[in-house]
Amino acid sequence: MKSRFIPIPHFGDHRGDLSVIETVKDIPFEVKRVFWNYNVPEGKSRGAHAHKCLRQLLIALNGSFTVNVDDGKEQRSFILDSPYMGLLVEPGEWSSEDYFSPGAVCLVLCDDLYDEADYIRDYDEYKKIYG
Repeated sequence: MKSRFIPIPHFGDHRGDLSVIETVKDIPFEVKRVFWNYNVPEGKSRGAHAHKCLRQLLIALNGSFTVNVDDGKEQRSFILDSPYMGLLVEPGEWSSEDYFSPGAVCLVLCDDLYDEADYIRDYDEYKKIYG
């Protein structure tokens, strides 16, 4: 499994905390797209797909949630609960997010623009390719 945590530089003092990401320097790609999930109802999940080429970095800006990753051979769950730790999800890894705490915000940084052709949304199809 290639998914891994990536620390995000953060600084704090009596005024509060600040986190910063400089693309290519702090994360292994140039950011071309950003989106975030929030107000996820209790018991609901997000994601449940894989990308053929896209790399993503997921960050819990607020609250917590679980990211489930499957590379076709191994399955792991990662808890994201810090705004200064991101989870890198590589191409060919099926991922879904669940167990969102109230008020959780999941920020996603992508290395490319949206392309529906890059998605694998059917798990059986995914397993045929990567299983």
